[in-house]
Amino acid sequence: MTNDSSLSLPELERRIAIARDNIRQLIEQAAANSGAGDESRNADRIAQQQEELERLIKERDALLKK
Repeated sequence: MTNDSSLSLPELERRIAIARDNIRQLIEQAAANSGAGDESRNADRIAQQQEELERLIKERDALLKK
């Protein structure tokens, strides 16, 4: 995802929902997969989505404080 700083509140909420759903799906995939390579790759993807989710939440919170 991009680092847009001028997203509207509805767009931020939509992206937060997408990131949460992505994390849920990645966790489900990780539970179904086996092997060290898969685990490492899944962990990396989950971490990336977590970072994106945290960034979006911070941006939303900043927008709400305005």
